[in-house]
Amino acid sequence: MTHRLTTLLSSETIAARVKELGAEIAKAYSGKKLVLIVILKGSFLFAADLCRAIELRDLRVDFLGVRSYGEGTETSGVVQITQDLSRPIEGEDVLIVEDIVDTGLTLLHLTDLLRTRGPRSVAVCALLKKPTRARTAVDIDYLGFTIDDEFVVGYGLDVGERYRNLPYIAMVERD
Repeated sequence: MTHRLTTLLSSETIAARVKELGAEIAKAYSGKKLVLIVILKGSFLFAADLCRAIELRDLRVDFLGVRSYGEGTETSGVVQITQDLSRPIEGEDVLIVEDIVDTGLTLLHLTDLLRTRGPRSVAVCALLKKPTRARTAVDIDYLGFTIDDEFVVGYGLDVGERYRNLPYIAMVERD
């Protein structure tokens, strides 16, 4: 199935904002050890660009695989961990890197889960937020963009595992 796509955020717009986020994060964590926890699969491109924009010497990256959408465009409401962290985070400053926050349920679940592992701090960096879809309040410490209630793909985001490789973010036109 082919989808009609309309560009929402250009690759240049995304790159500029990621650079700003990286500078904000580097300033906030100056002199500290930071662990980026990248939420797979959707956040991998954002995280790759973001970690290169964070000018810290002591930066570690780990991955947490999560699934809540399956093949469709609506969250199932059930958060499934598909890959766990490779190392403990006890006593560490942790920054969760998320692609998109819509209902907030997945992020709430993840922050609660990670706090049980004894990190010194847990913060969140999200590329996108859809406030009209929020079903619970979650704190986002570093936010790229606020968008309307559109289903988006590209820059790591997918529909049915397609379109992750687009260098920009596009809205999927609904029929």
